[in-house]
Parts: sequence; C-alpha cells; structure tokens
Amino acid sequence: MLGKPVEHSLSPVLHGAAFRALGLDGWTYERVEMDGDGLPGFVRGLGPEWTGLSVTMPGKRAALEHADEVTPRAAAVGAANTLVRRESGWLADCTDVDGVTEALRIAGGYVPGPDDEAVVLGAGGTAAAAVVGLAALGVRTVRLVVREPARAAETVEAAKRAGLDVEVLRWADADFGKLAHASAVLVNTVPPDAVRAHLTELAGIGCVLDVIYHPWPTALAEAVADRGGRLATGLDMLLHQAFGQSEYFTGQPAPREAMRDALREATGGILPLPLH
Repeated sequence: MLGKPVEHSLSPVLHGAAFRALGLDGWTYERVEMDGDGLPGFVRGLGPEWTGLSVTMPGKRAALEHADEVTPRAAAVGAANTLVRRESGWLADCTDVDGVTEALRIAGGYVPGPDDEAVVLGAGGTAAAAVVGLAALGVRTVRLVVREPARAAETVEAAKRAGLDVEVLRWADADFGKLAHASAVLVNTVPPDAVRAHLTELAGIGCVLDVIYHPWPTALAEAVADRGGRLATGLDMLLHQAFGQSEYFTGQPAPREAMRDALREATGGILPLPLH
C-alpha cells in the first residue's frame, strides 16, 4: 500500500486475511509511505517478487500515468488505486469503482431506475470514482455540489468520460430540498460538519452512500437511520474495492467472508458489511 499518510490504512487487514484464507504462506502486504512524485522511481525499482500495489492518495494519478496499460474505468476516473504486474509491464485499474457500485447495490440496496438522477457532495478523488460508479449503475445525470466550482474540473471530466450529464452547483447557492426531491441516490464525500445544516433534506434521498466512516456514526448516517433510509458506507466501499485487488494480486477468487470478518473485527463490528 503506497500513500501519504498511510499508517492508519486498513488495507493490510483485508489483504492479510485474504492471504491466510488462500494459504499463501510467505506473502506479505505492507504500508509504504510514498507520495506521487516518488511513486514512479519506487515502482521501477521493484523486483520480480512484487505482484502488485494498492495506491491511495496522493499517488493515484501518478499510478495511472506510470502504467504500461490502463483499464477503461481507470482512464475514465483519471486515477488508479491498483497496479498489478503483467508480462508486458504494469496494469493500472481503479477498483474504487467496484467499491462505489457494490456498496450502493449491496449495503444500500440500490436498484437503479431508468431515469435516476444522483447528487455527489464534493469533487475530490473519491467523487471522481463515485461518478464513474454511478454511470456503471445506470445513472445518467449527476449534480456535483462543491464549495468552489472551479475546483471541480477533474471530477466533471470524469463524469463526462463516463457518459454522464453533469451539472456543478456552488454549495452556498444550492437548494438542497430541490436536490433531494430530484435525486434517487446521494454520495457524500465531504466532512460530517459540512452537511450538518442540510441533514433533514439529504436524509430523505432514497439511497445514501456516506464515505466517511470515522468517527461513526456520522450525523448524516444517524439522520438516514432515523428516516428509515438505505445507507452504504465508506467501510463497505473499502471492502468491496479490495475484492478486485485481491483477485488481481493472487489470481484466485477473493475469500470474501474472511476479508469481511477481518475488517469487522478490526473496526469493532460497528457495521454489518453485508456481502449479498
């Protein structure tokens, strides 16, 4: 796992559990403090015993640019969270998209409708993966609500590459009640305090993915629960994105229950983390 900071990453819990369940004695998964500038040199220096890398911020764009081959969804997102060794070089993918789609579908119980619209709060790296994931689920229109629209350009481009109609709204000018009424699904990527003034409106959206999971529960999660709504979380995202990575690294089906159980134990069982 390459990133900065990376010391609190839960990915070693997931992949360590996978290696044990698959009987891969001697396989290791370590955290390496690494920024985007240092990533290319680090990857070039890896020996043949390295099968793959997980990449978190701030190196996801560097991972994409360094790869010899890029999957279509990683190209759409404009970033990669996975590098895997191939005979021809390094393949870059973005399993974060799986994290979004499966968190919404399984934990959130989201069943897309033909004319569904979505709202995404924030426009950082997670938002770019979110819009590509929403497109994969069949959503065709997304509204980005951000503090400063000029900073949303990369997420807007990701949405367009994924075939979405996209509208950018300035946070201070947004009508959250109107947004909630028009939207079937919400992905929140901003800190809990940022949405506190709009909980009543946002909690009324049919399916909510709140990527913030520490500390838990967030005020948004509590508001959704009070309304009896459907909720997916950042821990669900983390779990489901790890399955694809595990299969890339090991060449075997991911031991999903073992990985889920390890993550639940490591996080004190705060969330059910359903698999079906």
